[in-house]
Amino acid sequence: MTVFEATTGQGETPPADSVAPRDSTADAPTSVTRLNATIRDFIARWNTVWVEGEITSWNVRAGNVFARLKDTRSDAQISIRVWSSVRGRVPSDIGIGDHVVAAVKADYFVKAGDFSFAVSAMKHVGLGDQLERLEKLRTQLRQEGLFDSSRKKRLPFLPHVIGLITGERSDAEKDVHRNAELRWPQVRFRTEYAAVQGDRCVPDTLAALARLDADPEVDVIIIARGGGDPQTLLGFSDERLVRAVAAASTPVVSAIGHENDHPLLDDVADLRASTPTDAAKRVVPDVGEQRALIAQLRSRATTRLTQRLTHDIAQLEQLRSRPVLRSPAPIIDARAQEIWLLLGRGRDTVNRQLDDAGRRTGELRASLRALSPAATLARGYAIAHLDGGVILRDAADAPAGSTLTITLDRGSLTARSEGEIAEDA
Repeated sequence: MTVFEATTGQGETPPADSVAPRDSTADAPTSVTRLNATIRDFIARWNTVWVEGEITSWNVRAGNVFARLKDTRSDAQISIRVWSSVRGRVPSDIGIGDHVVAAVKADYFVKAGDFSFAVSAMKHVGLGDQLERLEKLRTQLRQEGLFDSSRKKRLPFLPHVIGLITGERSDAEKDVHRNAELRWPQVRFRTEYAAVQGDRCVPDTLAALARLDADPEVDVIIIARGGGDPQTLLGFSDERLVRAVAAASTPVVSAIGHENDHPLLDDVADLRASTPTDAAKRVVPDVGEQRALIAQLRSRATTRLTQRLTHDIAQLEQLRSRPVLRSPAPIIDARAQEIWLLLGRGRDTVNRQLDDAGRRTGELRASLRALSPAATLARGYAIAHLDGGVILRDAADAPAGSTLTITLDRGSLTARSEGEIAEDA
């Protein structure tokens, strides 16, 4: 509290700063500073109050927020300030038009004479409370890694069967079917109907998701719903549904509401589509684009193959244009003559070797004939054998009476020995 002291004498007009507002007169007025200080000291004794209203102004300057809070039933407004030290305790998504409850304490600035309220806490009202809880859940799931891009599954290029979870006879179903069939006429759907709002939203969606995920023919699942207010979309931020989508083995596409709608399902899904129409366009390829791509690839392949063949033909023509290939007869003739020369030389060599071998064979044949026992017998000689086939070489071995076998050049005969004949006889 500011203390002002009088410094005047008796009968003099006191300084304005020394006159309390309650004692001021026309002759002895108080000062603006004293008045503002008195108001500030009075307001400083007020306690913190909780006030409800709608944000009509929200300006951030140097980390501080200067805003206005309007009564929800009248035009009454107050000025509020959120200092930078308090902004961490205020939801980051608060903005103009939000319905909030704020803990405020009156504050009066002496210098400017401005009256405002300093905010120490602030939160959404009604749906805002739910959104605040969803943001806490979003933070928790993000810390668990359910939103990581590394765990998101890749969608197939052309799914055989598309599983669709949506409301029965809904516009979302029509949009998905129509746009998918326009892009790929042969696309197949397996639709599971579920409540897309209310108490049955989460159980129906969980059951439909389980059936489609267990179907081996379903390659991708689309969860689609048209737009609506945030309250009707809260079912798609349910923790049970979010965890079920994260655990699904089939890729899941989230197509809830419009671009500005952002349930937790969008964060955990393998692909987020801004609308059901966008989901249909992103799940199946465009047949026209694919045909154009195939035609382009075929054209490129044809061009490449033509270039390769043209290049190879040019190389062959270049090789053929060389002198050695343009007139190969001299080379062939030279090689033929060389072959004939080599053939003649080989024939002469073989003949000489055959003649030498024939001559040597004749010599060996004559030697064999000269040494052959048959040739000896032919000259009049005979071979005498004793009993047992032993050749007789000594006359003493054939005493008188011994039987001899005489082998001649032609035939054999038997003789009887009369004993050895004396050499001088």
